[in-house]
Amino acid sequence: MIARTWHGITEAAKGDEYLEYLKKTGVPGYKSTPGNRGVYVLRRLEGGTAHFLLISLWDSVEAIKRFAGEEYEKAHYYPDDARWLLEFEPNVTHYDVLVAPEEKSLSVG
Repeated sequence: MIARTWHGITEAAKGDEYLEYLKKTGVPGYKSTPGNRGVYVLRRLEGGTAHFLLISLWDSVEAIKRFAGEEYEKAHYYPDDARWLLEFEPNVTHYDVLVAPEEKSLSVG
């Protein structure tokens, strides 16, 4: 299994609004892709900003490419992301998952 992490920053005041946007775009995009094993959305408030960390779990690099395309190490953005994000990080990070909770524990939200 492979974990894909993406980080984005919004203004803290727009954090809840951006979370709702993620629930309508990125999260369903991940979940509807064959080979996706789940997604976690984490948020940390720091001063006037909200940091979002999305961790998605995948069966393989091929599964990630079904979501992100051939350049799967590049971040995948949606057209309206510019309404909320303060910057656009160009890349995501991938990790081999060596220890994970039981499958039933992965279905969050």
